[in-house]
Amino acid sequence: MEPAKTENIFEQAIAMRRQFFYFIFLLVACTSGAHAQRSRSLNCLPNNIKEDTVVSVEQSGKAARQITVKERLKQLKARCRGRKLVDQKGRQIYFYRLTGCWGNPPDDYQEILERQRKEISELKKRYTVIEIPCNPKGALIP
Repeated sequence: MEPAKTENIFEQAIAMRRQFFYFIFLLVACTSGAHAQRSRSLNCLPNNIKEDTVVSVEQSGKAARQITVKERLKQLKARCRGRKLVDQKGRQIYFYRLTGCWGNPPDDYQEILERQRKEISELKKRYTVIEIPCNPKGALIP
């Protein structure tokens, strides 16, 4: 083999290897960035709240779509600040589990629901409140 051809092949091998490492670097950078973006607000979720927990149901004609904690946090542009979950305005996010899914309601159910309504109203003065329905499907029970 001539020395010029050997150098050319050697240079091509180095160039290919460099391109390969650039590709790997970009691949890692892109995937880790997407993961960081995705989990940025989920890292400080309370332990008893899961990202796939249903928070509401949107009706569109006959079709219904469940809205999850993950989707609601995305809508709120939520992020972790310290160990607290906050919305885009910096207000802390509070998860409130609703009561009221009774097969046979207790005698004082109206008082329970009124107390819950007042409690949520007070919380909303200080927090962004995400209400979690007592029905795991998210649909309101008439």
